[in-house]
Amino acid sequence: MSEKLKVGISVGDLNGIGMEVIIKSLLDNRVLDYFTPIVYGNTKNASFHRKANNINDFSFNVINHPEQANPKRPNMINVWQEDVKITLGEENETGGKYAFLSLQRAVDDLQTGKIDALVTAPINKHNIQREGFNFPGHTEYLQSKTGADDVLMFMVSDELRVGVVTGHIPVKDIAGQITLEAILKKLRLMNASLKTDFWIQKPKIAVLGLNPHAGDNGIIGTEDEEIIRPAIEQANAEKIFCFGPYPADGFFASDTYTKFDAVLAMYHDQGLIPFKHIASRKGVNYTAGLPIVRTSPDHGTGYDIAGKNMASHESFLEAVFLAVHIVKNRREQAELTANPLGFRKLSRDRD
Repeated sequence: MSEKLKVGISVGDLNGIGMEVIIKSLLDNRVLDYFTPIVYGNTKNASFHRKANNINDFSFNVINHPEQANPKRPNMINVWQEDVKITLGEENETGGKYAFLSLQRAVDDLQTGKIDALVTAPINKHNIQREGFNFPGHTEYLQSKTGADDVLMFMVSDELRVGVVTGHIPVKDIAGQITLEAILKKLRLMNASLKTDFWIQKPKIAVLGLNPHAGDNGIIGTEDEEIIRPAIEQANAEKIFCFGPYPADGFFASDTYTKFDAVLAMYHDQGLIPFKHIASRKGVNYTAGLPIVRTSPDHGTGYDIAGKNMASHESFLEAVFLAVHIVKNRREQAELTANPLGFRKLSRDRD
C-alpha cells in the first residue's frame, strides 16, 4: 500500500493522561513511517499537557481537514477554539464535554472515509454522559453510531486475546445475560475477527465457565452445563473450533491460555483481570464486529498520575499499530475475495 493510512485519535478526558500518552507516542518520528496521525483536540490544550509533563521539542501541524494532513508530521484538528481550563486529576464536566466533542468529530470523519481508523484515548464513563452520549462506554457508542448488530470487546496483546460475553453491566445482572444465543453471537464474532482481522485460518477458541470450577457438574450453579456447554457444541457444529467450559482460575494459572488463539470470558473482570496482568501495560482494547476499525489502550484516565510525567504510552502505541495492522488485513482480505486468483501473489507479498 503506497499511501500511509490516516489514523484519527480522540483525546479523551482532558484532565487525565490521554494527551500525555498521545504526545509520548508521537515523539519518535520513526512512527510516522507507518501511519499519518490526526489528533482531534486543541493545540492550546496540547501545549498545556506538554509543558505539564516537561516534554520539549514537540509540536503539532495544525490542519482543518484530514485531507490537509502532513504525512511527515503529527497533525491536529482544532475541534474547539475557546479557552478551556484544565484541572489535572479532577473528574468534572469540562473533561467529559471536550472528550465527547473530540470523539464525535473523529467518528464523523471515520464514517465518511476521511480517516482510515480511530484510536480513542480514555474517557470517564460518568462525566461524558450527555445528549448524544448515553452509553456505558466507547464500545456501545460506536455500535449505535455504525448500526452494528453486535460487537465484541476484544482485548489483544502478543500473549493473549480475550473477548467477553457481557461487558459494562453490574455483576448482579451477569447470570441473566448469559444465554446460549449471546454466547454464540460472541463466538461467531470472535471467530470471524480472528480470520479476517488477524489472518488466523483455523482459530482455536477457549470458552470459560461462569461459576467457580465451571459449575462442578452442576453442584455450583447450572449455567455451565445447561447453557455454556450446549453453546460450545452448537458453535462446533458451525465449524467454530472452541473448547470448554474451563474453570477460569486454573485456566490462567496453568498457562492453558497459551494453547489457544483467543479466549471467551463470560464477564468483564473474569477476562480483563488476567488479561491486564499478562499483557503488562501493552494490551489493546479492540472493538470487533464494527464496519470501521477502532482500538484504544487498555487503561483508564489515570487521574492519579495526570501531569506527573509518569504515564506509560506503550499500550497507546500498541493500539495505533494494531489499528493499522487490522485495516491492512481487512483490505487485503477484501482484495483476495474480489480477486481470488491473486491469492498466490498476495501470499508471496506477505512472506
